Amino acid sequence: MGRWEPNTPGRLAEAALELYSERGYEQTTVAEIAKRAGLTERTFFRHYADKREVLFSGSGDLEKLIVRAVADAPEGAAPIDAVALGLDAVSEFFADRRDFARRRQAVITANAELQERELIKLASLSAALADTLRRRGVTEPAASLAAEAGVAVFKVGFERWIDAAENAEGRDMAQLVREALTEFRAVAAGR
Repeated sequence: MGRWEPNTPGRLAEAALELYSERGYEQTTVAEIAKRAGLTERTFFRHYADKREVLFSGSGDLEKLIVRAVADAPEGAAPIDAVALGLDAVSEFFADRRDFARRRQAVITANAELQERELIKLASLSAALADTLRRRGVTEPAASLAAEAGVAVFKVGFERWIDAAENAEGRDMAQLVREALTEFRAVAAGR
């Protein structure tokens, strides 16, 4: 093993995802992930707390990105419009990650523990969005409703984006999230 090679976290994440897909999440060890990446277990633990966090390490960055976009929305923007700007920013974050996101989601879908962790991540995102909206002067329950709606729109758009059958033509995530938001607005308006 070399002393240093670039993109250690990315190499570990890719190795983990390959192994989780081949063998299953529960059957894969940290030692196997490190070996596949050409690294040591010690190096693995410098970057990730455990083998689960390989799949969730970007959650904090994602949350910061969406919160910043919502906070920076024009003054007077309706809560759902501010959230829509956050969704646009998140869509850009995922722009070149469709294959990784698809494989990651397949691993999560196959494991109840990982599904629970994904739900916790989404709940944290919703809480952060609601807090940001409240700081913008949005009162309750509007702040919480707009945040929850934004997470639901994100989830629907994301699922459509990674679904090979639904998105065979490879439409970008931003377009699919905007379509989901349009559908949400129609449902909310009673159409």
